[in-house]
Amino acid sequence: MSLHALAAVHCRLRQFGDAIAALERSIRAPDAGRGTEHALAIFSGYMHLGDTYGLMGRHPESLQAYHTALDLQKKAVGDRDPGVAQTCRYLAEAHLQNLEFDEAEAMCLELLQIHAHIGRPGSVEEAADRRLMALICGGKGQHDVALEYLVLASMSLIQSNGHDLEVAAVEASIGDTYVALGRFDDAVFAYQKALTVFKSARGEDHASVASIYVSLADLYLRTGKNRECRTYCDTALKLFTKNEGLIQGSRIPRQQQALDEIISGLTEIAALYGALDEPERAIQLLGSVLDAIEPAAQYNLGQQSAVAAIEAQMGILYYVLGKFGEALVTFKSAVMKIKAASPDQACLPEKKMVFLGLLLNQMGLACVELYEIVDAGECFQEARSLLEQACGIDHPDTIDVSMNLAATYDALGRLDEAIILLQSIIKIKEEKLGVGCEEIESERKRLNELTKERSRQVNPKP
Repeated sequence: MSLHALAAVHCRLRQFGDAIAALERSIRAPDAGRGTEHALAIFSGYMHLGDTYGLMGRHPESLQAYHTALDLQKKAVGDRDPGVAQTCRYLAEAHLQNLEFDEAEAMCLELLQIHAHIGRPGSVEEAADRRLMALICGGKGQHDVALEYLVLASMSLIQSNGHDLEVAAVEASIGDTYVALGRFDDAVFAYQKALTVFKSARGEDHASVASIYVSLADLYLRTGKNRECRTYCDTALKLFTKNEGLIQGSRIPRQQQALDEIISGLTEIAALYGALDEPERAIQLLGSVLDAIEPAAQYNLGQQSAVAAIEAQMGILYYVLGKFGEALVTFKSAVMKIKAASPDQACLPEKKMVFLGLLLNQMGLACVELYEIVDAGECFQEARSLLEQACGIDHPDTIDVSMNLAATYDALGRLDEAIILLQSIIKIKEEKLGVGCEEIESERKRLNELTKERSRQVNPKP
């Protein structure tokens, strides 16, 4: 326990190497053969070790430590112990945060099986875990399955009585799922039910009320009702500002949960303002969000990806405004943070690898606008490598980046490489779309032009 406390102090001082050394020593100190207490002490050490690796952004090592801890705990107390359920929940959330949906689903299924085994079906805990499973299924695009889990969670909470706020939160999630399914009228009904409870229980100015307004704004944007979308955005922004003063940068909410809710809400509002053709307003709002979260992110390398996502959003808005210099600086900062949080890009989860690839592609386009063609080529090459690994060579995103790279090779005079790449693109498109597809004609014309130009270079006229 003393070594765990020492490790916590080292983490606060950002002395992560010393923290890991203390935790590894704490793992070696007990003897699992001397009973449950010693085994659980080792379990606790591995959990702390996983947290420390997470702070450093070393997610593979973090998850490996958590799974080692889970195995030790199962051996010590059995597979169906309530404590094992808590650890499974922790691992499910860790995998979900890392966008590893299949692994998160496996942990959550094990968690629900424990609930059934210990005879607590319909409990508040089980309802919360069904909400978690719904979130995982939504991430996998299985929205019908997510809806089933949410309905079961809502029924459990209603039967338990006294959990109106939890029911309202589930209703809000049900509304989000209806939106994903395109059932907009059902979504409005669910949001209104949640809104009524939040206003009654927490007051009309609470951040939870603002979050529902943001969801309604998104819904109305999807249905082409831009005026209603803007009205709900403005109202939600006023409520968030009134709650915490984040826009003026005056202070940070005391509770992390409140901060997370406000940051998420403000980021979504910024995205909506961008879609409503108000990019300057969106950039200003995202800048306020960064001011709020960057100080804390400095002490948690694992949160750098969240900062990078906001910077990427700002970079795209700068690009839309034609401020290519600002866009490039912002994209570079985002790329550096992602790479620092995950030094081994080969171990990145698929969705994060795709995100980094698309970000590098956008960074390359900004370089092109600034006539930094060599840098653009490097960005496109790295983006293509990542997208090929994550999506395959025939994915539309990979093909788009390959087209950008071919154009860059052409601009740099590297005609042989441009020709080879264009031939590859045309072959892929012919296999997918057919030889006679009109969409391929522009690529064929460009290939013919490059081939003629290459021929003139090899065999110049007297």
